Amino acid sequence: MSDGVSAARFRIQVYNQISSQGLHRFPAARYTVGKAVEEPDAIVLRSYDLRAVTIPASVKAIGRAGSGTNNIPVAQMSQRGVPVFNAPGANANAVKELVLAALLMAARNVVPALATSTRCAPTRRTSSGASRRARSSSPASNCRVGHSASSDSVPSAASSPTRRSSSA
Repeated sequence: MSDGVSAARFRIQVYNQISSQGLHRFPAARYTVGKAVEEPDAIVLRSYDLRAVTIPASVKAIGRAGSGTNNIPVAQMSQRGVPVFNAPGANANAVKELVLAALLMAARNVVPALATSTRCAPTRRTSSGASRRARSSSPASNCRVGHSASSDSVPSAASSPTRRSSSA
């Protein structure tokens, strides 16, 4: 290059599974990115505990994909003059989607409905002969919704207390 800057590629060591969308921000023409990078210029990680690792002297920056730096020896890096970056809010869109889904579930009573639907599992009678409940596949028959209107529960005319005699 004419300005005296070396055309060497920067080496970035990755410790966790980082989204390929994020890693594409490092063009291959200028960066070597991977887990087995020798003498890295920078480190990118998520939750890996760097406090238990000897950080090479070649490292010039550390970036955390997420909030907080509790897994990075910040004091040690500050003494070495190595800046430590984090990206709080990088997952804000995912959090927003989870909150909206939870609000919709609460507003529509999805959880109680799910509990009801799993509690009302299909039942089969074991007696001989076909029964209407055994043949039915409707959720109402499985939960015995409307059971009082079925012919099983309607009293016969002979046992009805309101039946008038024909002799009167």
